[in-house]
Order: sequence, then C-alpha cells, then structure tokens
Amino acid sequence: MLNLEKSEFLSKEEVRTLAPSVFGEASAPKTSEKYVHIPTSVLIDDMDLLGWKVADVKEVKAHKDNTLGFQKHLLIFRNPDINITGKDGDDVFPQICISNSHDGNSCFLLVAGLFRMICENGLIITTEEFENLKIRHMGYNFDELQEQVRLMVERLPLTVETMNKMKNTELRDTQIVDFARKAVRTRLGKGDQTVDIETLITPSRKEDEGKDLWTVFNVLQEKLINGNFEYRSKNKIRKAREIKNFSQDQELNKDLFRLALSYAA
Repeated sequence: MLNLEKSEFLSKEEVRTLAPSVFGEASAPKTSEKYVHIPTSVLIDDMDLLGWKVADVKEVKAHKDNTLGFQKHLLIFRNPDINITGKDGDDVFPQICISNSHDGNSCFLLVAGLFRMICENGLIITTEEFENLKIRHMGYNFDELQEQVRLMVERLPLTVETMNKMKNTELRDTQIVDFARKAVRTRLGKGDQTVDIETLITPSRKEDEGKDLWTVFNVLQEKLINGNFEYRSKNKIRKAREIKNFSQDQELNKDLFRLALSYAA
C-alpha cells in the first residue's frame, strides 16, 4: 500500500534516501541511441513550480546488479491548495502519480489518484476521462508537463461527479456480497480460495459504516490491498499478504475502481 498518510511533504534529500533511482544521472547501457535520459528528479522541481509537492516515493527492488539505479520508481504528488471537501466530512485530496525508469522499459507515466483522509487510502482513478498520460523518452520540456497537469486538474469536476454518484448509490445486501466476491477474485484470481465475505465487508472503523457504493468500495479496497483478511486454500487458512509492489498496487486499484463503477446507478 502506498504510504500516503504524511501530513508533511518530502524534501529532495528525503526522496534521494528513499529512492536513489529517482536521481539517476544516466540511462542503462542497453538503451537505444534515440532514448533521451531525463532524471526523474527534474520533475520534482517542475511539479513544485506548478504547486505540486512530493507526498511519497517508492522504487522497485533491483534483483540484478545491472538494474540497480535504473529500476522503476514512483513519485506521488499532492497540491496543498487543491482538495475535495465532502459534506459528510469525507475529505479527499487529488494526487498525481508519476512513474518512470531509466532502463528504457517505460516512459514517464502520469496517473490520477485520490487520497482519502478517513482511511488514509491511496486510490487510483480509472475512467474513460482519466486515461493514463505518457511522456516518452524522446525529449522532454516543461510546457508538455504543464499541459498534462492542466488536463488532470481540468478533469477534477468529473472526479467529484463520479464520487457523488458512488455515494448516492445505495447497494442491497446481495449486491454488496456480489461486489465483495468479485473483488476477491480480482485480488486472488480464479482459484479454489474461499474468503469469509461477512468479515471482509465489515468496516474497520465507524466512519466506514454504510451501504453506499463509495463506502463499500473503500472498505474492500483497503482490506484487499493491505492484506487485512484471511482465505482458505487447500484446506489451510492463510493470511493474505500486503501488496507492497507499487505497480501491483496501482493495477489492483484500477481493477477495483472499474468494478465499483459497474455498480454505480
């Protein structure tokens, strides 16, 4: 689970300590001649000029020496002046997630996200309006980044509309169970695992009590990604593992968000 609960933003020195690959000064030797190396650290300064600060950073573990320093990494940016205030006290902060690597295997990828204060969850928005935005390693300029960020901020009203639609969608008990079962298959796959659905859909906190789609979705998302559930497999009770790989975290987030939207009225 992305650690998005910090109230203070990270300095460049803290980012360097947590994810040295962000400051890589060269690309991996195998990259092509057309590949333009751009240190991800450049985006920290450029995003700061646009009002977005680093809230968290991650990098994948380098399994080979020749990938060390070039591996995929992720920066989470949040603008302290932009937030969505819920009438029910459920405040949400938009985020921009930027991933990159210096091995030639991925471009700059910008993904819209949300940070929900009540459960300190990091959610990924995945709708037709919020397609992933890419900046390829064929050249980079500030104007392009500024335009991508502008597009994301411009679409924020669509995020509010989607959230309100989910909050206004009351689920029947049978729908909640159906949603939970499909969500479990999204996390565990179509094996012979079984999960106590009643325990899975039971909120961990009073603020998450309710049968509206937004609340049910957040309860399931938090438990499935944090590994706060057990499942039976081959007659053994196993504790689910927390998803720590940020790429897997984002993909599951997207899948769960799409699944939730299928229940929206």
